[in-house]
Order: sequence, then structure tokens, then C-alpha cells
Amino acid sequence: MLPHDRANKKVIHKQRGTAALDLDVYASIKHTKESSSDDAKKVMRREKNRIAAQKSRMRQTEKADKLHLESENLEKENAALRKEVKQLTEEAKYLSSVLSSHEPLCTGLAPQTPDLLYPAHHGSYHQAHITVPHYQH
Repeated sequence: MLPHDRANKKVIHKQRGTAALDLDVYASIKHTKESSSDDAKKVMRREKNRIAAQKSRMRQTEKADKLHLESENLEKENAALRKEVKQLTEEAKYLSSVLSSHEPLCTGLAPQTPDLLYPAHHGSYHQAHITVPHYQH
């Protein structure tokens, strides 16, 4: 199409009437406004979504950091408790060996009979006094 043909087409288009021209222009403007309004809404929605995703990732990172710190603290506490159990076990073994070596030498200990450990019940559920040997050094 040559440049002067375009001019002729515009002239022909104008000759159809100003009402037709006005409707075409109005439709074009309306489409542009709707399109720009939709674009603005889309941009706003994307921006809100971007911010929400960023906040979500930040919360997720904070939660992971908090869990990591809690895990480290629990591991330290567990190690300390294991160390304490080991020390107490060693102390119990030592005290048991001290007691075993002392029992034959101790004159304050009487040989224990089952009657002293588990006194017989004489028809009642409760006894006034249960005798327990006292260790004397």
C-alpha cells in the first residue's frame, strides 16, 4: 500500500460517518483503559505475591535457624547428661567395691537373715515397727 493510498483510506473511512469513527476510537480507548487497568492489577498482584513469598521464605529460614539452635542445645545437654551418667556409674562401682572390701572387716554388721529383711506377718497387714540393722563403724 502506498502512502497516498493510506490517506485515501482514512478519507474513505471518515466519509462513512463520524459516528462510526467515534465508535472505533471509543472502543480502542476503552480497550486500552481496560488493558492498562488489567495490567496494573496484574502488576500489583505479582508484587503482593512476591512480598508474601519473600516473607514466607524468611519465616521458613527463621524456623530452620531456631530448630538448628535447639538441636545444638539438646545435643550439648545430652552430652553433659551422658557424662554425668558415666561419672555416677563409676562412682557407684567404686562405692560398691569399697563396701564389698569393708563388709568382711566390719564388726557392726550382723549376718542378715531372711527374718530380718522380710519379717513374717502375724495376721495383720501393718506392723508397729520393723527392725533394720544399723551399721556401726
